[in-house]
Amino acid sequence: MSSRQADMPVGLLADVFERIEAITSRTQMTALLVGLFKQTPPEIIDRVVYLIQGRLWPDWKGLPEIGVGEKLLVKAIALATGVTEASVEGLSKSLGDLGKAAEQLKSKSTGRSQGVTLLSYTQQRTELTVNRVYETLVRVAMAQGEGSKDIKIRLLAGLLKEASPKEAKFIVRFVEGRLRVGIGEATIMDALATIYGGGVAARPLIERAYNLRADLGEVAKILASKGLEAVKEVRPEVGTPIRPMLAERLSDPGEILEKVGGDAFIEYKYDGERAQIHKKGDKVWIFSRRLENITQQYPDVVELARNHLKADEAIVEGEIVAYDPETGELKPFQELMHRKRKHDIHSAIKEYPVKVFLFDLLYLNGHDYTVETLPVRRSKLEEVVDKVEEFTIAEYIRTNKVDELEKFFLKAISEGAEGVMVKALHGDSIYQAGTRGWLWIKFKRDYRSEMVDTVDLVVVGAFHGKGRRGGKYGALLMAAYNDEKDVFETVCKVGSGFKDEDLDKLPEILKPYMRDRRHPRVVANMEPDVWVEPALVAEIIGAELTLSPVHTCAYGKVKSDAGISIRFPRFIRWRPDKSPEDATTSNELVEMYQQQLKKITGETKPSEEA
Repeated sequence: MSSRQADMPVGLLADVFERIEAITSRTQMTALLVGLFKQTPPEIIDRVVYLIQGRLWPDWKGLPEIGVGEKLLVKAIALATGVTEASVEGLSKSLGDLGKAAEQLKSKSTGRSQGVTLLSYTQQRTELTVNRVYETLVRVAMAQGEGSKDIKIRLLAGLLKEASPKEAKFIVRFVEGRLRVGIGEATIMDALATIYGGGVAARPLIERAYNLRADLGEVAKILASKGLEAVKEVRPEVGTPIRPMLAERLSDPGEILEKVGGDAFIEYKYDGERAQIHKKGDKVWIFSRRLENITQQYPDVVELARNHLKADEAIVEGEIVAYDPETGELKPFQELMHRKRKHDIHSAIKEYPVKVFLFDLLYLNGHDYTVETLPVRRSKLEEVVDKVEEFTIAEYIRTNKVDELEKFFLKAISEGAEGVMVKALHGDSIYQAGTRGWLWIKFKRDYRSEMVDTVDLVVVGAFHGKGRRGGKYGALLMAAYNDEKDVFETVCKVGSGFKDEDLDKLPEILKPYMRDRRHPRVVANMEPDVWVEPALVAEIIGAELTLSPVHTCAYGKVKSDAGISIRFPRFIRWRPDKSPEDATTSNELVEMYQQQLKKITGETKPSEEA
């Protein structure tokens, strides 16, 4: 039994769940929750809220899930009701609901057991309580390792044996992760506001507390135990994630600047994983956009935060981006997925290194910065970050001019970013945790065209390598042939796709063609470490064709201040069978871009979109 004195029958919860199943009105649903919360002791309201949410604790705590699959659950039901596993499976299949199967079997087993002796008619069933159910389910979740399956089955069977048929139905559904009552966070907050806040007018205060402290059970307990004034005092807490601020989306740069009030920060929207980094002394936590604890995936980021966040306590937000340490090029989001899948995280760190680009400060040494304007937050962020290549501030500019926004957008795309974020700077530009609004606007226009075929490009320059490629060339500047002007126009800088032997041979391959200055037939804005006479042709593939203010291929043909470039280019092979004039032409790239252009306004990465 719990050390907590306060408790309540879990049957009250089961009754509410059953009644909610039969209604479709959210108002009625809220009224039923209000009735339930009236009967709930403040000491256990957190547990009641968790059970309503179908969880034992917030996901971000990183604690184990219940870890009981259908087969184990069938065994537990069979053990609790005295029937065979085949009988449980058969009934579940016919009803389409393992919870209902448990309910029916419990009804029958209760009837059978009551027919055994006269004494059983007068015996009272031990009433299951919220604490008993919650604590048993916690023990089920915490049972790990050898022999844990048997422990889980015995604990669940014991619980189901004590449960009424109705209680058994909802316990089984809870364990399955299919509670089916459809009670959302908003409905829970409305009910809490009605009971403890004097009405729905208190809802925004409760929601703000929840946005700053992403644990609705904890917020409910503060409200029920200490009142609305205590909820107003809720501040960010290091180690507890803040629900992230979200952005709207527009494709017209003029309209975007108008929406944010004219003056704005324009910053790169990186193609990475949004991360909220918490630091307290030497302890560091990292939470994803969905508030999952992803600290274990990024021990290198933990170390970077320890060494380069100059604060005792801080919560900062940024983007973790994969990159190629030998070329410095950013890599697409998909590269980070290897971090999730690799069991040996230390080898993953070497294979898939990352950079961190920070863009916000939410809390610092006891001060809540979510209530400060963006210029104040950014200024303080600049102060507390000891910038190094792998841990720095996101690239950004401040402007109120449409042409500068557009130019910076194209620069971002050409450097591997997804687009830009435009952020308001006016007096109301606070950090709106958990809210999507017009203070932040994504600009991700349809200036990208999916690349489905390879192209043949000409080497016109080379860049010295870094890291493992030190002392070698790490990347090449590639160009298309403009057959109308008889010049070579740059398209991309390629550093991926080369094998070690390719890199070893590069100095020898390039040596006959190296020059002190740009060849007169090369048109380039980008300056390589070494210029190369246009003679060597290579086959290149990329993720997509895009527009770039940096590259000169077909400059001005699609857009007045941009050329065509390749996002995430990769070397395939040399083409010694082709002369430079046989390379893909600038006009061919324009045609490919226009033919394959796909509207991406509606495309997002579901887990990582801001």
